[in-house]
Amino acid sequence: MDILQAIGRDQIRTDLPDFRPGDTVKVYYKIKEGGKERIQVFQGIVIQKRGSGISKTFTVRKVSNGVGVERTFPMHSPNIDKLEIVRYGQVRRAKLFYLRHAKGKAARIKERRRFTT
Repeated sequence: MDILQAIGRDQIRTDLPDFRPGDTVKVYYKIKEGGKERIQVFQGIVIQKRGSGISKTFTVRKVSNGVGVERTFPMHSPNIDKLEIVRYGQVRRAKLFYLRHAKGKAARIKERRRFTT
């Protein structure tokens, strides 16, 4: 198992900002179509983070044209160009699956206060 961890240690990204479930993020993801490569932005609420080490993933949910869309991104993927935090959310749990059934005002998340010291 040490061999896998040694290989994975070189692949781990440290340039991504620290974010938590409940935060609204913009994920700039590289997509290859044929011979071309473009960047697609996926903006939504982080509903879960899971895994550890190189296999860590996070799931982002957005509502597009009245349909909920979820996408799971590998945290240390080289295809993530950048990740921006749009809004910090205040939640009391680590997995926000209840948002799948919430509509309208019930699907809102309070903004977290950040203290600058």
